[in-house]
Amino acid sequence: MKTIIQSVKGTRDFYPEQMALRNWLYAKMRKVSELFGYQEYDGPFIEKIDLYAAKSGEELVKEQAFVFSDRGGDLISLRPELTPSLARMVAEKQGELVFPLRWWSFGPFWRYERPQKGRTREFFQWNIDLIGGNSPEADAELIAICALFFKEVGLSPDKVKIKVNDRRLMDASLTGLGFSAEQRPIILGLIDRRDKIQPDAWDSYALEQGVTSSQLDGLKKVLADNNLWTTSVELSRVFAALERMGVREYVAYDAGTIRGLLYYTGTVFEAQDLDGGRAILGGGRYDNLVGDVGGDPVGGVGFAMGDVMIGIVLEKYGCIPTFTTYPGQVLVTVFDDERLPLASEIGAELRKENIRVAVYPEAAKLPKQFKYADKIGARLAIVVGPDEQANQQVTIKDLAGRTQRTVSRSGLVWAVKELLAQNE
Repeated sequence: MKTIIQSVKGTRDFYPEQMALRNWLYAKMRKVSELFGYQEYDGPFIEKIDLYAAKSGEELVKEQAFVFSDRGGDLISLRPELTPSLARMVAEKQGELVFPLRWWSFGPFWRYERPQKGRTREFFQWNIDLIGGNSPEADAELIAICALFFKEVGLSPDKVKIKVNDRRLMDASLTGLGFSAEQRPIILGLIDRRDKIQPDAWDSYALEQGVTSSQLDGLKKVLADNNLWTTSVELSRVFAALERMGVREYVAYDAGTIRGLLYYTGTVFEAQDLDGGRAILGGGRYDNLVGDVGGDPVGGVGFAMGDVMIGIVLEKYGCIPTFTTYPGQVLVTVFDDERLPLASEIGAELRKENIRVAVYPEAAKLPKQFKYADKIGARLAIVVGPDEQANQQVTIKDLAGRTQRTVSRSGLVWAVKELLAQNE
């Protein structure tokens, strides 16, 4: 037996059924993005590793990025995320762009991670950002886009929730507990890990990081205070804006939502599947990124959502529709070798009328061709045998209705359109 060469670990094959789901998600993302006035864009699939080393964090660069040396000796990375590329693109043409920018994209990304359910090494991701808007209402707009997407794909607020926090509020709270600026990254990382380990282990880990017992008690009180957001002017405006936009039911304050990337400076948010707690998407405000890649400082807010986890969640809740993966509406059969050119002519004639047509590629027994038409989901099959050709006629078989009719060759297009309209 021949050995089939296996695909690369952590990648996926997109057979027509999987491709239909990907395109459906893409269409939903496009619809919601454009409803809010966002323009589609994209960046290169490879970038210099320096772009990510500046702001994305050591773990992403050293452990998760696919890095290689090009022939000139530069270290190049397959893109693990898009926001740094976005910042570079904005910085390069900052004087020509009209702010605020509203941009979105959907494309492939790569991270060298351990493949598991909901996580692959190659994935597609929706990225959407508002650059040049500095108000809490701008932050709320991105959260509202998340909520509207969930509505669009059939995920109700009892299934998913967008959890919101603010780095500035947490910084103030940590300062009040006596944590120094140098300790802050460690404590934010500690908060981010709280739901990932057992409570006793989390307490022990906190004490190992230099947190005192009184500080640990105070930190737990901060994390348990569901009304802490009311002390933040920014978050109060965010939640008020979400109320006005009619999506407040999708959103909740959560002091434990921190987000791991270093460039977040204000509002942060993460959408979770309430049955299991897995993160579906995440984002927030990043006021320094464009300046850090060489541009003039300009505020931004955005989020990213991978296609793998949202696909799992949608399947779990029965939100994925049944797709018709075969685009052809009509199959033109080939009665025998002599009538193969005629079948091609009929196919071309129907395509001129924007009717989607497949022509069977060779002569075969008609039952075999009809069976093929059924399996691929064609609505009609067209037959031209010796008798039909002699009389300038064609036979149209309605595969759904299990009926057939013979029409003149000149009336073919009209008859096909009529039958297709009846089957819609």
